[in-house]
Amino acid sequence: MTLKPEHRFDRSVALAQRAEANGFAYCWLFDSHVLWREPYVLLTLIAQATSSLRLGTCVTNPATREPSVTASALATLDEVSVGRMDLGIGRGDSARRVLGKPPTTMKTLEEAIAVIRDLVEGRSVTYEGTELVLPWSGRWHLPVWVAGYGPMALAMIGRVADGVILQLADPDLIRWLVAQVRESEAAAGRPAGSVKVQAAAPAHVGQVEDGRDRTRWFPALVSNHIVDLVNKYPREQLPESLTGYVREREGYDYHHHAEVGSSNASFVGDEVTDRFCLLGSPDDHVAKLRALADAGVDQFNLYLMNGDEEEQLDLYGREVIPAVAGVAAGGPRARAETASDPRP
Repeated sequence: MTLKPEHRFDRSVALAQRAEANGFAYCWLFDSHVLWREPYVLLTLIAQATSSLRLGTCVTNPATREPSVTASALATLDEVSVGRMDLGIGRGDSARRVLGKPPTTMKTLEEAIAVIRDLVEGRSVTYEGTELVLPWSGRWHLPVWVAGYGPMALAMIGRVADGVILQLADPDLIRWLVAQVRESEAAAGRPAGSVKVQAAAPAHVGQVEDGRDRTRWFPALVSNHIVDLVNKYPREQLPESLTGYVREREGYDYHHHAEVGSSNASFVGDEVTDRFCLLGSPDDHVAKLRALADAGVDQFNLYLMNGDEEEQLDLYGREVIPAVAGVAAGGPRARAETASDPRP
């Protein structure tokens, strides 16, 4: 699950502990340092208060966070957490735009990933003409998850990432995006499945109408990335189901980013909200999670910022997680192969 760092530090820690107790495997934090609290302070506290959750940013960027600083922070947090840190990174959206600056380039992002990974894993790097090393690091592997949707991003992800973060819960769109990751993975000479797939989206168990009201902000958030794609690539290269809903979009106020009830979401209809999010009864959530797994999803990341957070964690822990435990990405055949594979 992902937290938006809008809470007092003690509630964020308590939510992470509750997630761990309910069977969640990861706790991610948004990184937008002007809009919300500083995530690395919170990650330190959460690392000390939990024992099994893997932790990371969803997502940081190499512009507001200089790569060597990010590497030092993650290497230190690996010591605090005994090796439980992941890197979630992208070009930068709200963290950059709220400063009046654009996202960074894909080239800069790829270079930053190499620098951060090498430094955390104890290797020396030449960065901007200077050789750097963190002499006290190198004890743990750093899994790198990269957020992106466009052809250039997915090609880079296939080359270098351990995982891709897709901010969607639409199985058809996920399948289309995963196919591109697999193509770029193969072109880079990597084994199929080297890049794990994360679908990240809000989920709310309860009445569908109530859930729509609580999560409509999410397709509005995603629209920022879709507009970037539409401005960069011909529309015919992108599915209508991904781009069509942004035609009515008039603008976006980043000071109401990822906010329930935000006026940013006034253009978002029920159909796209239903496709992009997980809503309804526990059985509805289980069915959609299975559909996402069939589309190639390895990890579902629940954006826990829609109200009733404690209750939602308990509902998932009691009624949803046990029903999908052991489900593997890629459908029944992949699940059967995973079950028969003796490797841990």
